Amino acid sequence: MKPVKLIAVIFFLFFSINAHSQGILGKIKSKVQQKVDNKEDNAIDKSIDQADPTNKGKSTNNTTTNSNNTNETTTTTINTEPVNIKTYQNYDFVPGDSIVFYDDFTEDQDGEFPSHWNLEAGQGVVNKIGNDPGFFLTEGNYVRVNPLMKTESYLSNTFTVEFDYYAKSGSYAVICFLKSKDADGNDRTSDVNFENSGGVSTGYFPKDFNASYPGKDEGKKFEDNWHHAALIMKNNQMKCYVDQYRVLVMPNVGIKPTSIEFGGIGSQENPLIFKNVRVANGGNMNMIGQKFTASKIVTHGITFDVDQSTIKPESMGTLNMIVGVLKANPDIKFEIDGHTDNTGTPAHNATLSQQRADGIKAQLISMGIDASRLTTKGFGDTKPIDTNDTASGRAENRRVEFVKK
Repeated sequence: MKPVKLIAVIFFLFFSINAHSQGILGKIKSKVQQKVDNKEDNAIDKSIDQADPTNKGKSTNNTTTNSNNTNETTTTTINTEPVNIKTYQNYDFVPGDSIVFYDDFTEDQDGEFPSHWNLEAGQGVVNKIGNDPGFFLTEGNYVRVNPLMKTESYLSNTFTVEFDYYAKSGSYAVICFLKSKDADGNDRTSDVNFENSGGVSTGYFPKDFNASYPGKDEGKKFEDNWHHAALIMKNNQMKCYVDQYRVLVMPNVGIKPTSIEFGGIGSQENPLIFKNVRVANGGNMNMIGQKFTASKIVTHGITFDVDQSTIKPESMGTLNMIVGVLKANPDIKFEIDGHTDNTGTPAHNATLSQQRADGIKAQLISMGIDASRLTTKGFGDTKPIDTNDTASGRAENRRVEFVKK
């Protein structure tokens, strides 16, 4: 080939390859720019795609809504390990018997701020992980939200707080802020930090403490899973629980909380996520080893999966208390009465409440109680003790009563 022709061929190949490369680079730049443009809109959705603890090994199609109200359908592969109720066999947390606030966020629209809450600082939005709605705190240092209540002071000397939180990898602690007054009558805010490693620490108490998650050596991944948090304040003592463990005890708290807030350091990429918030006055009924003289025990501490008779593991604190009463009073027999709210048809609620009562009986029998001491009855929604017009009222109506026979 002549030198001139060879040079021409080389130039032709060079410009062809260069043009092709520019085309590829252009497409890459376009894709990158598109991702940048969509980064903020999709930040929450990326968090949502992490996991759903209710569907191990299943692939589900979930429609999620971000804070800009943009609907986007995503396919998420969910891998989580179900909680075994047996792991809670030594659980001793018993929730308060008078519910003052409850919210599972099912009444709220995706992408909106929840209707039963107040925003003090930062930003927040209701969104979904799998099929379950949760409260995402997406902006703020510190972001702070609190329940909408009729009075500023609604906590008694003994109260309990429960919620489920999603320990997203890279996120900060979900903080329960306890509001009180100091000796001079000034507002005081104390922190109870539920870390995404499972530990619990405190801040701005007269004395502060911290403790690690006792189950860290079990080989299970704590992050990117749902966990149950619980707190009880009684007789100037505070106990904090994560899952089946009592993690932190403060014998002398030194404050008298009157209300609560939730919050922490949140961002679009690493939001703080929680759900199923329940605040109740009273708690930890100390009846074990005592002569039982009351006509019945009314408890909200035995809970179930939504519209199911499957007992949640955190119910074991109340069930252990009932077993203690029965063992301390061998002559007592109980009728287990199941009650629901008015969600669903009366016939469905009657059946569901009977199934739940039967499930409790079976669980108590498995814990060593003779079947002859237990009977069951499902009342459905026929005996409400509160309004069914609010989430807190419906939570009050969803209860189990142990009636002495």
